[in-house]
Amino acid sequence: METLSAIIAGFSAMSVWEYVAVALSMAYLLLAMKESLWCWPAAFISTLIYTLMYWNGALLMESALHFYYMGMAVYGWWAWRYGRQNCARQGITSYTVQRHAVVIAATTVVALVAGYIMDNYTHADYAYLDSLTTCFAVVTTYLVAQKVLENWLYWVVIDAASIYLYVAKGYYPTTVLFVFYTVMAVAGYLRWRAQYQHKSTTGTAYA
Repeated sequence: METLSAIIAGFSAMSVWEYVAVALSMAYLLLAMKESLWCWPAAFISTLIYTLMYWNGALLMESALHFYYMGMAVYGWWAWRYGRQNCARQGITSYTVQRHAVVIAATTVVALVAGYIMDNYTHADYAYLDSLTTCFAVVTTYLVAQKVLENWLYWVVIDAASIYLYVAKGYYPTTVLFVFYTVMAVAGYLRWRAQYQHKSTTGTAYA
């Protein structure tokens, strides 16, 4: 009951800007699923809000990550609006276990170094967890762009870790958003895996 009361109180105390960011983030996901160009303005505004919110909340790596997402939103708008005719349609690919091991190991090392710096030389809270989720999100965004099947599994772990981080900071509307993201990541993996396996049987999958 105390936990429920804390969550309700947290929702009541949240800035209206966080609710706007959550709503726009959901709009981005739904519009992106429909391949609508307007997903990118929704992404840009929501990430702008989150960049400022996380900076004020001393989650510096999360703030930097969302600043990066802002840039990706601008690039996404340009690519979909002007560069689509130049982009070949890419099939779903899959990395080997060994390649994933290298990706995970390298990203973890970078995240730990960043976490150490943030923990010792800035006012960041949860510096190591913040750095891990941020570094892996940057790498996973690249995997999404390359249509690597296992990107969804990375997102499941990243989003689940982010849920803990946002609960600890009292960002309850954003916590709900990331629960939604986690569920959608599982659904995304199952959908992409089915498509990948179908293409494998027809001889058109990329390895």
